[in-house]
Amino acid sequence: MADTFQHHPWTVDDLVRDVASARVRLPDLQRPFVWSNTKVRDLIDSMYRGYPVGELMFWENQGSDHTRVIGDGTQNATLQVVDGQQRLTSLYAVVKGLQVWREDYTRETIRIAFSPIRERFEVPTPAITRSAEWIADITTIFDDPIEARHQFLERYKASVDGIGVTVDERAIEKIINQVAEIRKYEFQVVQLKEQVTRETVADVFVRINSEGVSLSQSDFILTWMSVFWEDGRHELEMFARNSRFAPAAISHITNDTVGWTPHNPYLIVDPGQMLRVAIAVGLRRGRLAVAYNRLRGRDPKTREINQAQREAELAKLKAGQAKALKPLHWDEYLRVIERAGLRTKELISSKTGILYTYALWLIGREDFHVGVEPLRQVMARWLFMSQLTGRYTGSSETRIEEDLARLDAVDGRTPEAFIATLNAAIDAAVPPDYWTISLPESLSVSSTRTPAYLAYLAALNILDAEVLLSTMSVKDWINPARRPKKSIEKHHLFPKDYLKTKLGVTSTKQINQVANLALLEWNINIDISSAAPDEYWPVQVAANQLDGERLAKQMALHALPDGWTAMTYTDFLAARRVQMAHITMEGFKRLSDPNYVPDLQQPQTPQEEPARTLPNLFDLVAAGTLPAGTIVTSADDERVTIGEITDDGTLRVGSHEYDSLTAAAREQNADVDDGWTYWLAHLDDGEPVLLADLREQQLA
Repeated sequence: MADTFQHHPWTVDDLVRDVASARVRLPDLQRPFVWSNTKVRDLIDSMYRGYPVGELMFWENQGSDHTRVIGDGTQNATLQVVDGQQRLTSLYAVVKGLQVWREDYTRETIRIAFSPIRERFEVPTPAITRSAEWIADITTIFDDPIEARHQFLERYKASVDGIGVTVDERAIEKIINQVAEIRKYEFQVVQLKEQVTRETVADVFVRINSEGVSLSQSDFILTWMSVFWEDGRHELEMFARNSRFAPAAISHITNDTVGWTPHNPYLIVDPGQMLRVAIAVGLRRGRLAVAYNRLRGRDPKTREINQAQREAELAKLKAGQAKALKPLHWDEYLRVIERAGLRTKELISSKTGILYTYALWLIGREDFHVGVEPLRQVMARWLFMSQLTGRYTGSSETRIEEDLARLDAVDGRTPEAFIATLNAAIDAAVPPDYWTISLPESLSVSSTRTPAYLAYLAALNILDAEVLLSTMSVKDWINPARRPKKSIEKHHLFPKDYLKTKLGVTSTKQINQVANLALLEWNINIDISSAAPDEYWPVQVAANQLDGERLAKQMALHALPDGWTAMTYTDFLAARRVQMAHITMEGFKRLSDPNYVPDLQQPQTPQEEPARTLPNLFDLVAAGTLPAGTIVTSADDERVTIGEITDDGTLRVGSHEYDSLTAAAREQNADVDDGWTYWLAHLDDGEPVLLADLREQQLA
């Protein structure tokens, strides 16, 4: 044991000095500081009172990869922090008065206030800053305790002058000196010796950082990278930070000229997400647990570490990460997102789907050498499909592993083989009956975040649709570069008050069905107010001077059935869902051919097709077939999941409510295509029954 580590006492002054000189390498100065200021306050207070605050752990490492620039010279960091990074960052930042990065990558100076009168530390508020009883920033005490005491006494005595308060200057001097003495507080530091292997240090890193914390698999790999490839981890962190800011903003924040950042209107990434892309591209792995063991070089049979395998896998990771973080690749992929109709982050239903599609794009570009235009075309279709179907929600690692394996099995690395493989998978995911049966049913929800509804809005962008009753296009209104104070709104075609007062529809879930929403300019929405559809529609058509052809095209694209203003609300919703699904399909078709002319004819919904009129959850509850309060469980014996049917026709699992049974199943990591066949209803009159069977029974 003595050959592995030894203990050394270090004062705060020693620690601050050695961090400043780079003898102790503190990577958290470049990474987000996750402690709150109140936690820093508690640390300082405990040290002031002489309480124990835990050990620190360093690793003696003088490798060349730990070189760090200090001032005008270069020095080797001989000690790397294994445990205690947040405590050491707190002390260093407070003593030196330095800024830290926050989790949102803004900069902040940690300030802790102290009252010599109350002997209390606090995070300063405006009231504390103004109060003569407080020293607003204890950094001034660490800088010069004599001057800090002088300024405090001068200010405090002036505030109490004439009100009979006695100032005990000696007691105040003693208290302020005690704060300054925090710099002499002694930590016990465990130092792992230099001869300790990197594998052992990595194991210690992981164990220490996972203690009391629920770490993800990406966290384990990032922690492992801190030992074996710290520059790589730093690259991921900088990419993630810069995804939040345009070049001018990050240049201002860092006081360094930055010419490019991955900033975009669609998504902000974190290091773990970009790590997933790098692993998918470099190691061809979706399951991070498998990737972690491969990176460690652990043989799955012998459990021994194979250094040659570790180095080979690390080389693959480095190659994959270089591709994933390459500015040219990232910028070109952003055009795929725009082509798929996803103009803003609000239209993205799965960030994981965006990033895994990027991984496949990189494989197509780098390994199969697909040209930019054909690659953009097939990947836009793939992205649209994956967002629409929730391909990478639920068991996302399993799904991307399957997709990667499908590409690895392709004979020959030709562009044609790549495109054919992806097109086959797309056709399997959205067969012809998906658009006429599954998709209309998926639109039977009230959540505007449901993938089916977001895909419909994306299709409006792809088809260059105009805003309803307007001459401006939808994509112009939601252009990320154009953020007007008043924009388009989701208008209730059957207004809320009209439904409640005239039709007696009181359920919020029914009123807010996505099939009752259409995009309107805000001023038209206000004009309509709560008027009945057959009242406001002819008035607005005339007021906005829409001719027959233009009006017909708008009605088709916005999925308004012929004669919709005279329909019952239920019939209107059913018919509009079918038309919305049709328009979504037409947008998807245009992704294959920019010159494709969409079919805007009203789709027929023959009554003899029972699949088109299958009841939804709300219908079952309203009919009494599935009473509110019914307990449902998973049909999979290996999963123990319990939910409850609500009055609004949703499924409540824990604290979450779901409009979609499929989404609810996938949230439980079930790899299913149809949630109706996953859930069992426990009714009072017999054995549990599949919800799919209940629906068929009501239809019959």
